[in-house]
Amino acid sequence: MAMNESERTNLEEFLERMSNYRARHTELITVLVPAGFDINLITKQLESEKSTASNIKSTSTKKKVIEALENLIRITKGMKQTPENGVGLFSGNISQIEGKDEFITEAFEPPEALNLRLYRCDQTFVIDPLEEMLEIKEVYGLIVIDRKEATLGLLIGKKIKKLSHFDSFVPGKTTKGGQSSARYGRIREGMAKEFFRKIAEIAKKEFYSLPKLKGILVGGPGPAKEEFLKEGNMITALQEKIIGIKDIGYADSHGLDLLVELSEDLLSEQEITKERKLLDNFFNMLGKQKDKTAYGIEAVNKALEFGAVDILLLSKKLKKSEYKNFEKRAKETSVKIEVVSAETEEGEQFYNLGGIGAILRFKI
Repeated sequence: MAMNESERTNLEEFLERMSNYRARHTELITVLVPAGFDINLITKQLESEKSTASNIKSTSTKKKVIEALENLIRITKGMKQTPENGVGLFSGNISQIEGKDEFITEAFEPPEALNLRLYRCDQTFVIDPLEEMLEIKEVYGLIVIDRKEATLGLLIGKKIKKLSHFDSFVPGKTTKGGQSSARYGRIREGMAKEFFRKIAEIAKKEFYSLPKLKGILVGGPGPAKEEFLKEGNMITALQEKIIGIKDIGYADSHGLDLLVELSEDLLSEQEITKERKLLDNFFNMLGKQKDKTAYGIEAVNKALEFGAVDILLLSKKLKKSEYKNFEKRAKETSVKIEVVSAETEEGEQFYNLGGIGAILRFKI
């Protein structure tokens, strides 16, 4: 299961903190334990590393490495089994002052399954496998098109990115009759087909080499989108990626937004769809069931005190201190937290409302 925004935020903060640590010597230990691995074998490995560490020439470094290993052994011995997604273990002296000790020891359970086993003693902690979890794993190609224009874009997580826009210069229909009208019509059709082929070629250039491309959505007014798919000669590999065709009234940047919005049925597990549904529900309740919602620091604090909060919504743009304070209070009362991005129109609207809101279990 993909991580939620709260898990993503916690991971980002953990990685930011760990990336700032650096030892004066090679004495920071990283142990990554993959999901399903026997934690007792990790304990035995760490015990073995203690024996190896006794051969370190520098007495000071040897002492610090052994102490870090002992810290980690205490953690692994206290675990009955490896956590569901595996665990990252970190310990070492982070002091930048020679002769002064400042040890940290942390066990971090990742929001997604670790598939790598690793032991390393270095001047920095190894966090690359955890950083990879933050990478966007699903990307969708977007094409909106009619006979006048076309726009290509990408849906990356919650962000819609416009790639390119093209005008076709295909003339409108003539009102003249006779042979000239038929000839004019053939010219128009030829220009339209040429435009569709051009957009298909641009789509190949933009989408074909994307390793995380999960699907392509196509939209536009009238029959032009179907004509494009028939006449554009899009390569088979991209044709097979098309997961939806939607009838929308625009083929510009606004059309990209509408295409994503009308494709919720196809993107039900995509982050942007989940967030929009959550915020739509919050805003609707704010208008129709105001006493079952709260927003702003004072009102949400009061709702938390009464134990009335069902879902706590926090904007990702909040100050870290504010976010941490509400996160702590929510966890103390087992309240579900939803972190709202500012990458969507709804997310920005929520932040402008104060960035703190709640859906309540009962009226207060």
